[in-house]
Amino acid sequence: MSDNPNNSVDKEQDLNELLKIRRDKLAALQSKGKDPFQLTKFDVSHHGDEIIDNFDTLEGQTVSIAGRIMTKRLMGKASFCHIADRNGQIQTYVRKDAIGEEDYSDFKHYDLGDIIGIKGEVFKTQKGEISVKAKEVTLLSKSLQILPEKYHGLKDTDTRYRQRYLDLIVNPEVKEAFFARTKIIKEIRHVLDNKGYLEVETPVLNTLSGGASAKPFITHHNALDMEMYMRIALELPLKRLIVGGFERVYEIGRVFRNEGLSVRHNPEFTLLELYEAYTDYHGMMDITEEIIRTVAMKVLGKTTVTYDGEEIDLGKPFARLSMVDAVKQYANIDFDTVEGDEAAKALAKEHHIDIEKHYKKGDILNLFFEEYVEEHLVQPTFITDHPVEISPLAKRKPEKPDYTERFELFITKREFANAFSELNDPIDQRSRFERQEELRAAGDEEASMIDEDFITALEYGMPPTGGLGIGIDRLVMLLTDSYSIRDVLLFPTMKHRD
Repeated sequence: MSDNPNNSVDKEQDLNELLKIRRDKLAALQSKGKDPFQLTKFDVSHHGDEIIDNFDTLEGQTVSIAGRIMTKRLMGKASFCHIADRNGQIQTYVRKDAIGEEDYSDFKHYDLGDIIGIKGEVFKTQKGEISVKAKEVTLLSKSLQILPEKYHGLKDTDTRYRQRYLDLIVNPEVKEAFFARTKIIKEIRHVLDNKGYLEVETPVLNTLSGGASAKPFITHHNALDMEMYMRIALELPLKRLIVGGFERVYEIGRVFRNEGLSVRHNPEFTLLELYEAYTDYHGMMDITEEIIRTVAMKVLGKTTVTYDGEEIDLGKPFARLSMVDAVKQYANIDFDTVEGDEAAKALAKEHHIDIEKHYKKGDILNLFFEEYVEEHLVQPTFITDHPVEISPLAKRKPEKPDYTERFELFITKREFANAFSELNDPIDQRSRFERQEELRAAGDEEASMIDEDFITALEYGMPPTGGLGIGIDRLVMLLTDSYSIRDVLLFPTMKHRD
C-alpha cells in the first residue's frame, strides 16, 4: 500500500477527467443533433424478465425494451451489453450491419449507466443466453456520473440511504423489500375492505397533539398565525368518525414523532389504525392475528418467517399474557401484591430502576416490564391489561379499574401493535386528559393535550369500540428479514453530512 499523499489528489483528478469525458460525449451528440434529453417518449413492449419467462412464445418476435447499461463488451463489428429495467437484466446483441454504421459508432461510445432503448428480435445465443438482437438502438438519457465499480458495488450504508436511487441501480436485490412492502400494504387493505372497513384520510396538521404519547413536530401556519402540530397518531379523528356512525374505519398514513433515530425508529413512519364499533380489545386481537397471518401467507406463501436467524411462527395462535403476569414470570415480582405508589417506588429503587418524581405504581410496573420482560418476547405475544397511568385512551377493566383493556403485540422483542377497548366515557376521558396536562406542565413533552372537541364528541355518545394500530414499517422488516428500519424506507431521515 502506498503512503503517497498525492494518491487521493490523483484519484480525484482522474475522476474529474472521466466525468469531463462523459460531458464531452454529450456535447458531441448534441452538436450532431442527437441530444438524448430532447427525446420525450419511447414505447416499451416488454421487460427483461417477461422475455426470459416467456421465451418459447416470444422467440423470433420483435420486442421493444429499455433500461440502463450495466455491462458492455465490444467485439469489433458486434457487441453485447446487459441492460437493467425495473425487474432485472437482459442481454442485448448489437451488430453494425443490423443498426447501421453511424448508430453503431455512437453505441460504442455509450457508457455504463446510460439509458437506452432497444427494438429487436428475441433469440438465444450459442451459449444459451436469452437475448434481444438489436435492430434499433436509441440513447434515451446520458449518465454524467460514474456507477460504483461492479465487483465492489455500493456497500457503504450511509451512502446507500442518502442516495437510494444509486442503491437501487447497483444493488437490485434491495428492490425486493420495497416490492414486498407494496404487496403487504395491498393485502392489508384487501383484508379490511373485505370486512367492510372504510378507508379514510384525516389531517396531518392539527391544532393539538394527541392520540399517543410522543413528542410532536411543531410548525407555524402563516395565514392563521398559529402553531400547528404534525400528527403523532391517527386515533382521535378516526374515533370522531365512529361517533358519526361509520362503525368500521381505517387509515394507512404517515405519522411524525420528534424522537431519536435508531435501527427501530424513524421520525416519520407509516401507521395503520383501524376502529370498529361494538367490539373490544379481544376482537382487536383476533383481527391483528388475521391481518399478520394472512399477509404473510399472501406475500411469502408461508406463515413461518426467519428474522435475524430466529424462526418465527405466525401460523399458530399468538400467546396472551397480562403485563402483571409477565413481570411476575420474568422478574419474579407480583405487582398485585405491591401496595400503592410508595411501595412501588421503593421496589424500583431496590432494583436500580430510575424513576421520575411523578411516577405512580402503573408507570413503575411498565418500567419493570421494559427492563425484565421485553427481551424474552421473541414469538408473537399479546401483552394485555396495561395500567391506567400509561393508557389515557383505553377503557378500564371493570373488575380491576387500575388497569385497562389494552394490549401490545410483541414479536422479535419489538412492539408491532397497540390496541384498546376504546374509552368512551367523556367524564373519565376528561380526567385522563387532565392528568396528561399535569404531566405536560411538569415537563413531559410526550404527554397529551386536552382535546375539548374530542370530549364533546364523546358526550354525544360513542358506542363500545375496539381500536388497533400496527406499525407498517416494522411489519415489513419482519416479513423481509430486514435488520434496520432504514432498509424498508425508501428515503429514511438522515442527519447532515457535516
